[in-house]
Amino acid sequence: MTVGDKGEAVKRMQQRLSDLGYWLGTPDGTYGYQTSQAVMALQKVAGLGRDGVYGPETRAALDKGLQPKLVVSGDAVQISLAQQVLTIVEDSRIVAIVNTSTGSGQQYISHGQTATAITPRGTFRVIMQIDAMEHGPLGDLWRPKYFTGGIAVHGSGSVPGYPASHGCARVSNAAMDMIWARDLMPMGRTVVVF
Repeated sequence: MTVGDKGEAVKRMQQRLSDLGYWLGTPDGTYGYQTSQAVMALQKVAGLGRDGVYGPETRAALDKGLQPKLVVSGDAVQISLAQQVLTIVEDSRIVAIVNTSTGSGQQYISHGQTATAITPRGTFRVIMQIDAMEHGPLGDLWRPKYFTGGIAVHGSGSVPGYPASHGCARVSNAAMDMIWARDLMPMGRTVVVF
């Protein structure tokens, strides 16, 4: 199955992903962008190719009920740089698993200075949030939640299966809207990047 497919089989797959915490909105039987993002997150957790297509290996991973390993407890957000998956945890339980794209490791120039696109490892807290599109010097950030310096979790129109950002953790715009609507990253929430 892939983007554009429709039907009961798609809805069953979506429901199983949703039951495990892979966020895709409401299962509706239509394989759209959010479903491909959820499938890609599962593929990342399973160590598979990251194409967002639901094939035999991805089906086997879903049948196994694979989820990210938790490195946090209580209420926190964990971002796995190796897997490129963002996991939201409340009461030490997974409430949402989201595809993310973090720092590419490439060099770039900003304000005449050369920098490297790295998402810093460590334990942080949400320190600032902007409930709007922020037009930054390196691009647009949808409803960013900053956790250290100029590094944020934010919505983006491009969330590929590999590290591609200047250092932020990109998620889909719809996933960022869900995070705001459900208050899953309030001010002060712990963010662990590993």
